[in-house]
Amino acid sequence: MAKMFGEMAIFSGRSNRPLAEAICRHLALQMSEADIIDFPNENIFLQLKCSVRGQDVFLIQSLSAPVNRNLVEMFIFLDALKRASAGRITAVIPFYAYGRSDKKDNPRVPITARLLADLIVTAGADRYMTFDLHAGQIQGFFSIPGDEFSAFPILLDYLVEKKIPDAVVVSADLGFAKKARNMARRLDLPLAFVEKRRIGNDPKAQALTIIGEVENKNVILVDDEVDTAGTLTEAVGLIKRSGARKVYTVCTHATLSHPAVERLRAAPIEEFICTDTVPIPAEKRLPNFRILSVAPLLAETIARTHQGRSVGEYLHDTQ
Repeated sequence: MAKMFGEMAIFSGRSNRPLAEAICRHLALQMSEADIIDFPNENIFLQLKCSVRGQDVFLIQSLSAPVNRNLVEMFIFLDALKRASAGRITAVIPFYAYGRSDKKDNPRVPITARLLADLIVTAGADRYMTFDLHAGQIQGFFSIPGDEFSAFPILLDYLVEKKIPDAVVVSADLGFAKKARNMARRLDLPLAFVEKRRIGNDPKAQALTIIGEVENKNVILVDDEVDTAGTLTEAVGLIKRSGARKVYTVCTHATLSHPAVERLRAAPIEEFICTDTVPIPAEKRLPNFRILSVAPLLAETIARTHQGRSVGEYLHDTQ
């Protein structure tokens, strides 16, 4: 098959290098390197250590903490690749920051998810790849082609292998009901929902009731992102008080901002299942964590994109 662009090159920012290295191992490809230096004034200097002229370049950068540093580093990296005459640049963003800022839900507020998409394009990206956006319409914020993947087939395969008896899938939020319904259908399990409401002037929604049956069941509680784990652990407490036996939590992005680890340690969670779209340092990993890698899926889709083959066919086969 004729190549659409030059040789493939994979670079990584500093946000999720372990994932980038795993992708390179699956592709049997040596990662291309760059010098990245933080100056005392917090400016970032970057220099590519090899030529990328005419090459098909994939830059891997999760927009996790420190979010704003990783954002600026990605913009600088994209600009360097563009100015070095890369043939095509694909921004591989396993975790997309500011995804919850996808609409004007209050007066005089920005739509930061759209702004971020514009900046990625301006910096030099020709394509993008990402996982499980908080809202599907964010795809429409980009003026360049791209792919949004779901980590749920990876999570589903693991759950199928575990064969959890007497299980029920529970959505941690009514806004996540559609994806939870799809998971329940694939696992051939019943579905329930945690209902949250704002009480009085409290800006934080509280988990109040469960719609569906969880008594004497093993619960698979699903969400897209776990940040401070307040919503998740509150839902776990409600589920346990409702008579559930064991609770397994499932998410794609484990950003785990403070005090998430302390909350998860104290919560009656049998297993916390997530992916490596966001790197989890050793000091944040609890004994009940199970981290599944998205590297095989990304490696295959990167290879197909480079070769001009259908990504949709592969995703259809794996989902």
